[in-house]
Amino acid sequence: MRIVCPFCGERELGEFTYLGDAKPQRPAADAGDDAVYDYVYLRENIAGVMEENWYHGGGCRAWLKVTRNTLTHEISSVEPAAGAGARQVAK
Repeated sequence: MRIVCPFCGERELGEFTYLGDAKPQRPAADAGDDAVYDYVYLRENIAGVMEENWYHGGGCRAWLKVTRNTLTHEISSVEPAAGAGARQVAK
């Protein structure tokens, strides 16, 4: 599998680290223990298209949001994750 980094171009999978599902949102500080437990430990095991967080440690060290089909490994989009150099892409 190869990933097209928006900063570095197409690179092999070995340069990236999978960090998991990009959908869960951090609960508010006063959300309670159950909400924090769900955020930290509970994930859906999706068979199909899902958004994932990846880290390009072997390149630009940017956090990326990758939309990938977990059955075929087909990647339909790669974009900088929020707060991970999105301004660099706009230049």
